[in-house]
Amino acid sequence: MRYALLGDIHGNTEALEVILGSLGEQKVDKIVCLGDVVGYGAEPAACLERIRGLGCDCIAGNHDWAAVGKLSIDCFNAYAKAAALWTREQLTQEQKDWLSALPLSLTYEHCAVAHGTFHQPEAFNYIQTVFDAQQSFEALKRMGARLGFLGHSHVPVGFFDTDPITYTLDPEIPIDEELAIIVNAGSVGQPRDENNKASYAVYDSDAKAVSIIRLDYDIDAAANKIRAAGLPEILAARLYQGK
Repeated sequence: MRYALLGDIHGNTEALEVILGSLGEQKVDKIVCLGDVVGYGAEPAACLERIRGLGCDCIAGNHDWAAVGKLSIDCFNAYAKAAALWTREQLTQEQKDWLSALPLSLTYEHCAVAHGTFHQPEAFNYIQTVFDAQQSFEALKRMGARLGFLGHSHVPVGFFDTDPITYTLDPEIPIDEELAIIVNAGSVGQPRDENNKASYAVYDSDAKAVSIIRLDYDIDAAANKIRAAGLPEILAARLYQGK
C-alpha cells in the first residue's frame, strides 16, 4: 500500500497542482490530507474544492477551524489573523460546513494521522521538544498505531521512539515496525525549513519506507496572487525564503 500524505496547503494552488501532478508518478493507492487546506494563501476556495474533488480523506487543521469560527484567532500573529479574517470572506457557507465537519485524527491499517499532535489534537500544539514527542508517541500507541503522520510545523522531520528519542531530517526514512515513529510531512504551500520547495510524504507499507518529496513550483505566481488579494506582503515574501 502506498500512501501520499500532504498538508498545510494554505491556499497555494500553484504548489498543490505540482504536488498532485506528481502523484501519478508515485503510483499511490491512497491520498490523505493532513489539514490546513486554507489560510495564508490567496486561493483557499480553489484549494478546498481541489481536495474535495479528489475524494480523499482530510483532517482538520487550525487554519481550517479558524476559517469557520471553531478556533479563536486571538493567539494568531497579526499576519495570520489578517489572513484568517480574509479567508472567512472567501468561502461559501457550504465550504465552511465541509471544513467544520473534518475530523481531528484518523487511523488506518498501517498508520494514523493528525494535524499538530496525537496527544491533544484539538489544541493544535507543535511537536518541538522530546517531551512533546513522548506524549504523542504514547497517544499514537493508544490509537493502535506505530506510525503517525503530522503537519502543522511545516518542517519535514521524523521522530523515533528510542531511548532517548531521536530524530532525522533525512528525506528517506526507514520504518521499523517494532518502533513507534512520527513523521512530519512538511508543507505543500508554505515550507518553513528554509527550503522553498513544496513538500509531501509517500509511505510504502510494503517497502517499509517513507520518502519526503520536494518539488519546485511557480512561487512568483502564488506570491503575486497574495499581493493582488491585498494580504500582508510577508505572506508573499516568506514563500521565497521557505520560512
